[in-house]
Amino acid sequence: MRTLSFKGGTHPPHSKEATEKLAVIKAKSPEVVVIPMQQHIGAPCEPTVKVGDEVKVGQKIGEAKGFVSSPIHSSVSGKVISIEPRLYSGGTKTTCVVIQNDMQETLSETVTPKGDIENLSSEQLKEIIKDAGIVGMGGATFPTHVKLALPPGKTVDTIILNGAECEPYLTSDHRLMLENPEAVVFGLKALMKALNVNKGFIGIETNKPDALEAIYNAAKDEKGIEVVALKTKYPQGAEKQLIYACTGREVPSGGLPADVGVVVNNVGTAAAIADAVRTGMPLIQRIVTVTGKGVKTPKNLLVKVGTSFREVIDECGGFSGSVGKVIAGGPMMGIAQFSIDIPVIKGTSGILVLAEEDAKLPEPSNCIRCGKCVTVCPIDLMPLHISNYSLQDKFDQAEEVNAMDCIECGSCSFVCPAKRPLVDSIRVAKREILAKRKKAQSK
Repeated sequence: MRTLSFKGGTHPPHSKEATEKLAVIKAKSPEVVVIPMQQHIGAPCEPTVKVGDEVKVGQKIGEAKGFVSSPIHSSVSGKVISIEPRLYSGGTKTTCVVIQNDMQETLSETVTPKGDIENLSSEQLKEIIKDAGIVGMGGATFPTHVKLALPPGKTVDTIILNGAECEPYLTSDHRLMLENPEAVVFGLKALMKALNVNKGFIGIETNKPDALEAIYNAAKDEKGIEVVALKTKYPQGAEKQLIYACTGREVPSGGLPADVGVVVNNVGTAAAIADAVRTGMPLIQRIVTVTGKGVKTPKNLLVKVGTSFREVIDECGGFSGSVGKVIAGGPMMGIAQFSIDIPVIKGTSGILVLAEEDAKLPEPSNCIRCGKCVTVCPIDLMPLHISNYSLQDKFDQAEEVNAMDCIECGSCSFVCPAKRPLVDSIRVAKREILAKRKKAQSK
């Protein structure tokens, strides 16, 4: 098996030892779930239930109100006790449907097997994926059915599944590939049928040899599917870097994977598609890695959407010692939270609890022009220049040096000896540029 990679990148400590050998355990069903209507990139959903309604597992409770959106379903059976704005991991408030769990796990009548892939058409598979509310499970949460709705004139010949899981600490994808490789392969076959393509890749980093072996054995008799070993390097799982490693194709500046004939999905997304086709169950739960020195007993848990971070952490023994930070996701691209009374959503791949000593931010000093940030940037940008323009509120100049191409991987900040706030300031520049564009379009 060949080992593939990309130019640039860095090597942060893996820090996966605490959970990489721990099998996934089904988390306790919570007494109350808080299910946000915004769990995806795009337009929020509108609730289709009202206070006092009885709901069932898998029942649709949020209707997509836009093309780039995805329906939301109940993860428990019980009674709707509130519909109100609540905090969620995005850092703001959004409308949430609050359900009192009756612990009966009564299934919705809509949760029924959809048939064999061979007997389902491309359009039927796309509709199943859309109705199941499936989004990118790697954290980006882009609606999967939108990825499969190719713009006019675009053709795709390759599907790539991302099993790299290059983010430190996280092992949810690793355990999924190890414990349920058949679902990953089944989901890839469904995606290939949905887009009528004959070539599929599953890319996995070499620091997961057991997952490589499990997926290879599950896919070895499948026509058109190739399992590839990826060099262990961050951000190997980034979309553009994964495409280059597997196919040698380069996505142009401002372009999308479809521009080079590729669609990329996470292995967790593929497994969710397998569930939707084989059982009819929409996306209502996911594997969450709970880890870090700040939690007593790290675990990989299968958690219902809407379960609070607090309950998940309690199931892992609670906090250990003095906690410095709780992050939704991993340390490189995750979002630090100011409350643990927020719900797990479709994109919650991990809950990282850092001890106080690990969460302290170093004091930045002046840039020494060493060029390390340029060397490691996987997009071939000049992070120091974009950051400087941003810090001086020169957002037009930041746009001219391709700030919008930044994938916010954080490699530049990680290697910077002066500890400059590179990726944070670039994020600010991107937000300002997007706001300017939106304002111009509204005129």
